[in-house]
Amino acid sequence: MLGSWIQQVALSWLIYRLTGSVALLGVTTFSSLLPILFIGPLAGAWIDRRDKRRLLILVQGLLALQAASLALLTAFEAIGPELIIAMSVLLGVLNAFDTPLRQSQIGAFVDRREDLPNALALNAMLFNSGRFIGPPLAGLLLGLTSEAVCFAINALSFAALATGVARIRVAETPRAAGSIGEVFREGLRYVWTEYPPRMQILILAVVNITASSYAVLLPVFAKDVFTGDARMLGWLWGAAGAGAFLGTIFLATRRRLKSLVRVVVGGAGLSALALLVFAYNRHLSLALLAMAGVGFGISVCNVGVNTLLQSAAPDHLRGRVVSFFSSTRFGFDAIGGLLAGLLAARIGVQAAMLVEGLLLGAFFAWSLRLVPRLRADVGAAPTRTG
Repeated sequence: MLGSWIQQVALSWLIYRLTGSVALLGVTTFSSLLPILFIGPLAGAWIDRRDKRRLLILVQGLLALQAASLALLTAFEAIGPELIIAMSVLLGVLNAFDTPLRQSQIGAFVDRREDLPNALALNAMLFNSGRFIGPPLAGLLLGLTSEAVCFAINALSFAALATGVARIRVAETPRAAGSIGEVFREGLRYVWTEYPPRMQILILAVVNITASSYAVLLPVFAKDVFTGDARMLGWLWGAAGAGAFLGTIFLATRRRLKSLVRVVVGGAGLSALALLVFAYNRHLSLALLAMAGVGFGISVCNVGVNTLLQSAAPDHLRGRVVSFFSSTRFGFDAIGGLLAGLLAARIGVQAAMLVEGLLLGAFFAWSLRLVPRLRADVGAAPTRTG
């Protein structure tokens, strides 16, 4: 996780340093995340028919190769906008397999189904601790070394997960039967016809097409609004990561799945408010606090929806359900990043952030009507998540 966040911050800084284009920041984010939207659901069907553990190790090797190639191209100054976009597309394709593989394997490491929410919360805590530490560390590394070094560190970091998974011995999860098309349609039918997963994925989509677009705009805020450098970008991104980490700690205190419904909707409202505060603020301390609020809100929404979906999903459908979650989470993040970059290029970065906050705020007001039925459908059975 540390390596991935270091690469993400370094790549954003490299793009803006080379081109000064906020629109290209949006295009690059779009390119790296869009494959997950289209490939992810099919990848989930394909994954459910194979040995997930071996496939996960293979994907880590391919991700390491992508990061190493990016490091070499940058070190020899052979990188440009076209190659950056191409490498981002490749990363998106690999992540379309990596994310559902990692998430669906968590269930194989947990003996009792009632412990699954706890495992998901711990996994999210690990992810967000990397998000908290990685960006400031990336800013420090960029100040001392270069983007190429950051990419090389990420390439080496994939060996940790591959080694860890290789050393774990668990029973192989059941494989889905039938063609990829049949397996895909079975998963799609589940998430579309059942009211709770359909509405949970809707909330997930709106939060990520609006609030998560802050990541595309942060390099512009760091350089142009706060007149800082890569370290400033690292602090802003790190504040969002700190909020996200606190969000996972908060989720670990929720003892009932039923209570997560209000938490998810409340996360959307908090994210909207924090975006509005951040948009035209020039005080660094308040900006960091607002970024922490954005990170907290997005985290409790994303992790909460993931927990609700996986806790309700039948075991044989889990890979597909996770793939629909990840394709929505990252795919709509991609669309939102592209739209935010294009909007900021036209009306300015602060006005674009304001628009995102207003749109999400309007959706939050509407989504309050969903809470009673979602809580009733989830049920009141106690499930410890912390």
